[in-house]
Amino acid sequence: MGNLSYMDPKDVRNLIRQNNLVRPTAGIAQGYTQANLAILPKELAYDFLLFAQRNPKPCPILDVTEVGSPEPKMVATGADLRYDIPKYRVYKKGQLHEEVLDLEKYWTKDLVAFLLGCSFSFETALLKNQIPVRHIEENCNVPMYITNIECRPAGVFSGPIVVSMRPIPEEMVVRAVQVTSRFPAVHGAPVHIGSPSSIGIKDISKPDFGDPVTINPGEVPVFWACGVTPQAVAMKVKPDLMITHAPGHMFICDIRDEDLSAF
Repeated sequence: MGNLSYMDPKDVRNLIRQNNLVRPTAGIAQGYTQANLAILPKELAYDFLLFAQRNPKPCPILDVTEVGSPEPKMVATGADLRYDIPKYRVYKKGQLHEEVLDLEKYWTKDLVAFLLGCSFSFETALLKNQIPVRHIEENCNVPMYITNIECRPAGVFSGPIVVSMRPIPEEMVVRAVQVTSRFPAVHGAPVHIGSPSSIGIKDISKPDFGDPVTINPGEVPVFWACGVTPQAVAMKVKPDLMITHAPGHMFICDIRDEDLSAF
């Protein structure tokens, strides 16, 4: 299979399409942008587009497909969002209906797919600055939490922001903020640093999505807005159908992280 860290995005997507790579994508194809997925019927697409525009921290838009097309032409020409993500979640009326490896039986001609920036995309920059990324070190999924921070509502959509958490050594927190703030298209700077309880997280060892990670003495939990937010919104708003990626199982684009750098 080769070294996944340095593999070309097209080769990674081919492995995923063949169901030969079913795992979280953190650390894969380093240097290339990763994206969250939200798919909705076209009658809800405008409301969601407005919701994302009003909430650019958790929902920064990288691409929107034509109605009925699974091809994200802006970020990966020739890719197919029905097959090129390791694992999908299908929500019906706010309930998780099932997890699947492809969307063949669910795709219809009235669906619109949104690709949203993912914080996995700035992890290469963190690593280049000698800032540890614990879930990569521990070979697990990033921990994610539903917070008490509310998104700005739009149309039928409203709900809480989901955050991802990375423990950062105290002396590196400022540098982590500086590094990630360069990438607003993939969540940018943290939304909260320190005290989990002040943003509604009761037990940091029990994430709502993903896996718990070790927080060592002298480390601070740092929280970034997360593209799993639409899944929390789906559970609240209960649309008839919303399809997303499974948390941590992202779409890998052909564009590079540095292409999205603000400075």
